[in-house]
Amino acid sequence: MFIELHLLQNFAPSNLNRDDTGSPKECEFGAYRRARISSQCFKRAIRIYFQSLLRDRELATRSKLIVSEKVVPALVARGRDAVQASAAVEKALAAVELKLEEGKTQYLLFLSASEIEALVEAVDRNFEVLAGGAKSGAKQTKKQAQAEIPTEVRAAVEQVLDGGGAADLALFGRMLADLPDKNIDAAAQVAHAISTNRVSPEFDYFTAVDDLNPKAETGAGMIGTVEFNSACFYRYSNVDLAQLLDNLKHDSDLASRTLEAFIRATVEAVPAGKQNSMAAQNPPSFVMAVVRERGLWSLANAFLNPVHPDEDGDLMHRSIGQLDHHWGALTRMYGNKGIVGARFTAIEDGKLENLGQPLGTVDALSEWAMATAKF
Repeated sequence: MFIELHLLQNFAPSNLNRDDTGSPKECEFGAYRRARISSQCFKRAIRIYFQSLLRDRELATRSKLIVSEKVVPALVARGRDAVQASAAVEKALAAVELKLEEGKTQYLLFLSASEIEALVEAVDRNFEVLAGGAKSGAKQTKKQAQAEIPTEVRAAVEQVLDGGGAADLALFGRMLADLPDKNIDAAAQVAHAISTNRVSPEFDYFTAVDDLNPKAETGAGMIGTVEFNSACFYRYSNVDLAQLLDNLKHDSDLASRTLEAFIRATVEAVPAGKQNSMAAQNPPSFVMAVVRERGLWSLANAFLNPVHPDEDGDLMHRSIGQLDHHWGALTRMYGNKGIVGARFTAIEDGKLENLGQPLGTVDALSEWAMATAKF
């Protein structure tokens, strides 16, 4: 079973997600330029929002500094020497194809709290073998490290990486290039948000006054420009409930709370890019949830032709109308097989032609989705 979320969210002038030049990200869709916010940007905002919804030990850490900031301090707290502990962890990770460079892993490791704790335990239990004769920072190939570690110790370290117990890791997955059998398939898919309307770049010319500048001297202490846009974004995501439950080792309680947190965070989390300068804190005006057995549908093609406000409705009103029309067209073409139900809530009152009567609140929509979904 799957849950899909479809949102329409209009942001005031902002630059929530920048490219390498500092410009708001864009793309071409339907042969028109659109504003874009990357899936990674929204997933990051969702993970940050999770911190207020789930317990610390139910979340994962993604970093190159897990060894120096998490594992080694935990070993020192158990009475181990810091230098020896660093060398032991480095040797343990190299034995399972994860090499450190200057105390950092070669790429970001995404590990659950339980995996970090299990790694600490495995290194501490085999400390003499791992720390014996090793020096932190010593150059050693992965094959050399593997050859020096007894098979049972290497197996103990490999067993650590099971991905269990972390909601964000279960949702978004991970890839370990050197340990493909330890990869976690993501239970959630998050699309790039694209604008329902055509956009053109705009520039803010700004000046900054030097508070200590002598009054006799005129002019600004700093001048510059920053690019921004304003757009109504269509956002789409889905969650594979079977994959989520499997990733969480069939902990149905945690899976249910993870799904509820994902729905809530998807609606309420907002990217942080240049918010101190522009404060585009605009919640979605339309949220739709679909529970289905199969046949995932993004509704992005509702906006192949950009939306234009007119005397009959503003940009959001017209966007809701086009999405409703496209849903109706898809259900007429493919039927409702596989769709358990669809509900929505909107800032505007009133029944839609194809989606029917709205639920009153986001809370009501979340409760309906959670009651309808079956793990």
